[in-house]
Amino acid sequence: MGIEFDKINNGIILDVLREIGNIGAGNAATSLATMINKKIDMKVPVVKLLDFDEVPELLGGPENVVCGIFFKFEGDINGSIMFVLDQPSAINLVDLLMPRDNSEFDEFTTSALKEIGNILAGSYIASLSGLTNLNIKISVPALAIDMAGAILSVPAIHFGQMSDSVLIIQNEFIETLEAKSVDGYFFLIPDMDSYEVLLGSLGVTL
Repeated sequence: MGIEFDKINNGIILDVLREIGNIGAGNAATSLATMINKKIDMKVPVVKLLDFDEVPELLGGPENVVCGIFFKFEGDINGSIMFVLDQPSAINLVDLLMPRDNSEFDEFTTSALKEIGNILAGSYIASLSGLTNLNIKISVPALAIDMAGAILSVPAIHFGQMSDSVLIIQNEFIETLEAKSVDGYFFLIPDMDSYEVLLGSLGVTL
């Protein structure tokens, strides 16, 4: 059965998940800086537990068009990760990799976003695996560009019957020289049984 998801309101558990977010974000920033060969600063990640109906407003409203990069992970724990960016952040992220004359969501943009998202999500999973000594593998990314309400239907359907809440890790990366900012949101969505395994591996008992 696993744990009740709402129990992660517990301060100790949320602190553990926040630390995972901090370490994962730091590794993601390092990976991004290596990929683009530029200095990347990172604000302290914000880890939140929000009701699903609050999340679209965080992304600019349910009709705001965003970019969602979705992955599944499996192994000792199973679940999924979704990395969501608004359009300006998605364009900035691609431009950091390869500056262009246009800012269209063309085939190059979507391909680059998948590759960058793969590296960032892989950094999170690698951090999680290193901290917990759990064997975790990540899938190839799937990308969708749609209204926030539609993009968020994926975690909403996944958790809808078990909880009204979702864990969100908000990251802001800033390329120092050009001061380009990328504001992104990681949705960490382990299967319910996997939360107990994840927290147990970190010494947290429920």
